Amino acid sequence: MSVAEINKNEVDIVIGALNADLTQFLSSWRTFFSGFHLIVVKDPELKEELNIPEGFDVDVYTKTDMEKVLGSTNSTMFSGYSCRYFGYLVSKKKYIVSIDDDCVPAKDPQGFLVDAVSQHVINLETPATPLFFNTLYDPYCEGADFVRGYPFSLRSGVPCAASCGLWLNLADLDAPTQALKTEQRNTSYVDAVMTVPAKAMLPISGINIAFNRELVGPALVPALRLAGEGKVRWETLEDVWCGMCLKHISDHLGYGVKTGKPYVWRNERGDAVESLRKKWEGMKLMEKSVPFFESLKLPESALKVEDCVIELAKAVKEQLGSDDPAFTQAADAMVKWIQLWNSVNSSG
Repeated sequence: MSVAEINKNEVDIVIGALNADLTQFLSSWRTFFSGFHLIVVKDPELKEELNIPEGFDVDVYTKTDMEKVLGSTNSTMFSGYSCRYFGYLVSKKKYIVSIDDDCVPAKDPQGFLVDAVSQHVINLETPATPLFFNTLYDPYCEGADFVRGYPFSLRSGVPCAASCGLWLNLADLDAPTQALKTEQRNTSYVDAVMTVPAKAMLPISGINIAFNRELVGPALVPALRLAGEGKVRWETLEDVWCGMCLKHISDHLGYGVKTGKPYVWRNERGDAVESLRKKWEGMKLMEKSVPFFESLKLPESALKVEDCVIELAKAVKEQLGSDDPAFTQAADAMVKWIQLWNSVNSSG
């Protein structure tokens, strides 16, 4: 599939605005966002008015808009980085691409700017291969193919649910690692895409991600929030938890998840040492989450994504709720999310 074949009417670009001035961010992406519809969701805790340059096909949603759709009590689910989930909720497009507002286009090894939007869509449009690992990366990418010994019966692949992009410069490391290696930056551009094997977990990052909303939209759930959650990625866990839910549900329903290209250039933001104080809670929660997902088996009767999320929420409350109140709150948020999803999308 080529860039020219992408149907821009099938794609929404969702931006969670944690900064009021989006001029530099949107201007840097203008070439690649041109022709696409944008959904910008303002963090309800952000007081300043948004500054958005002209020339974009954009719908902006504020706290007032959220309350009109969700009611005043539910808008609290969408603060901080979780504001972008409101965009996932109200979109009507097949594909969602979401990039944090502190990222700009990366350059490939030849010095050309990377069209992250198109690469994400190509990843989603082509099949994934989670059942048998192809050592030459994604066999559907230009210049690659299935290697000798790859079963022909599996070469048609499965639908791709999500495309997890990567980052140059400031990689999405956890706070302790970044605090210990203060000068470390990612300069390695690996020109590859691969499917994450079935049953393998991974920490999906919300910084640079795309997904097939028609396949797995309800699985992108804003649920696990830290007590001291902040406004930099080191101080959150919502995307990682969401990603573990998404991957488990994708495995259950027979879909695949890809990682690798496209890259974005992530600018400096926040203080890892300061964030470390808030992130300890998240690290402890993750250590409890991994065994849970390793042993979790969704019932065969869960045939829809919404059913899977409800079953997941039930298991979280039963098996993890006594360990930490954050898990009980996450389970409740997952149920509420499905109720909101069904309500907002019931009109078609």
